[in-house]
Amino acid sequence: MHKILLVLLLLMAPFAIAQGEEPEVVETTEEVTETVEEVTAPVEEPAADIEETPVAEEVERSQSASMDLKDLFIAGGNFMWPLLLALVIGIAVTVERFITFSKAKLDVNKFLEKLGGYIRKGDLNGAENLCDRTVGPVSAILRAGLMRRDKGLVDVEKAIESAGSIEMAHLEKGLVVLATVSSVAPMIGFLGTVSGMIRAFGEIAAAKNVDASLVAGGIQEALITTASGLIVAIPIQMANNYFIAKVGRFITDMEEASMFLVDQLADMEHLKQL
Repeated sequence: MHKILLVLLLLMAPFAIAQGEEPEVVETTEEVTETVEEVTAPVEEPAADIEETPVAEEVERSQSASMDLKDLFIAGGNFMWPLLLALVIGIAVTVERFITFSKAKLDVNKFLEKLGGYIRKGDLNGAENLCDRTVGPVSAILRAGLMRRDKGLVDVEKAIESAGSIEMAHLEKGLVVLATVSSVAPMIGFLGTVSGMIRAFGEIAAAKNVDASLVAGGIQEALITTASGLIVAIPIQMANNYFIAKVGRFITDMEEASMFLVDQLADMEHLKQL
């Protein structure tokens, strides 16, 4: 009888142990669930902060990118005023030279053909009147030579050379100003760059702390003045080079016209001697 009871107790022991362990598993599961909820709940709050930061940066970038010319001029500092003056002078001289060269433009071949017709007919007064009606350096030097026709070819050549020197001075008028503006404007810009960097480092030294907001103004001033100096110098230099090339063409036309006149007058003298 005792053996039977002992066997029954041994058989019922696993069931009793299993029933005793089930509450502990439930409690463990509940604790894990609560822990997961506690861990996952605060993670959602920083996500909102992360989403707000790029929005603020985009607002600041859009504000800085919307600066107009007036704001850029003010941010450039005091060195923007001499750059503005240099730009005004350069534009004024460029417009004046362009108008002058446009008026002096001449079809040299047609003009010399008409002039040769008058000279071959012996109508030197008509040739002189043609030069008076025509505007430009070519007609001016030929008129000076025709006015000396009675004193010989040597005097004609000297008169043409003297008139050519005067016309050259008129053609090159203002080009020195353009060359000066194109060379000085970048130097002023670089001077503004140095001034802006000095101001930026001075603010860092005064604050004893490196902060982007402290140096932003000085660096912005430095970059704006550098860019402004180059913006002024590049188109003015291009205009100066263009006008120098035009002066070279006028010189070639004047030399060709002076040789033509001397040859025509020499032929007339030869025919008179015959």
